[in-house]
Amino acid sequence: MSKFIIEGGKQLSGAITPQGAKNEALQVICATLLTPQKVIIRNIPVIRDVIKLIEMMADLGVEIEQLDEHSYSFQAATVDLNYMQSEQCFRQSAELRGSVMMVGPLLARFGRAYIPKPGGDKIGRRRLDTHFIGFRELGASFDYNQDRSCFDVTAENLKGKYMLLDEASVTGTANIVMAAVLAKGTTTIYNAACEPYLQQLCNMLVSMGARIQGIGSNLLTIEGVDALVGTDHTILPDMIEIGSFIGMAAMTGSELMIRNVVYDQLGIIPASFRRLGIKLERKDDDLFIPAMDHYEIETFIDGAIMTISDAPWPGLTPDLLSVILVTATQAKGSVLIHQKMFESRLFFVDKLIDMGAQIILCDPHRATVIGQDRRFRLRATNMSSPDIRAGVALLIAAMNAEGTSVIHNIEQIDRGYERIDERLNSLGASIERA
Repeated sequence: MSKFIIEGGKQLSGAITPQGAKNEALQVICATLLTPQKVIIRNIPVIRDVIKLIEMMADLGVEIEQLDEHSYSFQAATVDLNYMQSEQCFRQSAELRGSVMMVGPLLARFGRAYIPKPGGDKIGRRRLDTHFIGFRELGASFDYNQDRSCFDVTAENLKGKYMLLDEASVTGTANIVMAAVLAKGTTTIYNAACEPYLQQLCNMLVSMGARIQGIGSNLLTIEGVDALVGTDHTILPDMIEIGSFIGMAAMTGSELMIRNVVYDQLGIIPASFRRLGIKLERKDDDLFIPAMDHYEIETFIDGAIMTISDAPWPGLTPDLLSVILVTATQAKGSVLIHQKMFESRLFFVDKLIDMGAQIILCDPHRATVIGQDRRFRLRATNMSSPDIRAGVALLIAAMNAEGTSVIHNIEQIDRGYERIDERLNSLGASIERA
């Protein structure tokens, strides 16, 4: 296993361009299974989770051509459904939660999908009920084999239906939408997720011939069509990486320009960092963060302690709470971080406490951060990355710390961040991969 050796206290300077969005890439790559025609996808991030999905698609029989470093063509003219029952597929799915989004397209086009229980971050319970309840509403039946930990989903004919989702699950909505675009009749999905990545998926499907209304809202209406055609699609920049760079610049007192952020798709993210006292300047479609010696957390109008919590879009994405939490440790003031969705995601704060951060873990979902206003830097330490987002939060902490820190299990970070060490070193960081 690899590790990062980080010498803290280095200021960053220059410009950086965010990678393509991981969460969008996993959705739109799976969507290429909906047509036998060629689909080109651009701005694909070269990260472990995405590469693993592309390898699974190739093993499934999809013809894949790499056009340049970040662009691929996919043509699912022939698909080997037997691969889904192979031991190789089981091994691959165990490491990749995004593999579950192959079910909707396979069910819609071939009437059957067989998928092992997917893996991913260990951040608490991540149930798949929304996916399979949605498939059942469309007329599918499914069986869970407990001995093999796999799902067998079948449907002779999918038929559109009104459904009210029990949660605004992004991957659940994506999976149901991909199944519904080839179903007979009209499907109405209420309480649908409406994140920019889901909007991107819907827009791509429309360009392939799907009929979807309500894109960008939580009420989607889908008129089923007989077949879809090929298209050319470009992935958005990754908003989670953009937020990570904002927190990194603030923690290290650095001046940083983030290029081509597609600002209008960032939603509440800039405002959330401004609540921590971080200055952000929009310059066309770039985001400039000036060097700041101090930044002060706002309070509510009545003087109450600021609370920052996750919520379905257009609320704050839960993937950024780890970054916001670590950034607050060097601010002036206090903030309550409320992670509503996952009950294990805040457990990494014990590592920050070991580094000298003042954090009270109230319960599995809430942590209070008492900012230290840079009175002293965090202490270097030896730690391990538990998941993608906590991993990058620990990297930010190590870049602030006094001394040399080591982060083990950086394969977790590599799952979501492309060549993060090389790109940050080009800005002045000191990160060695060993």
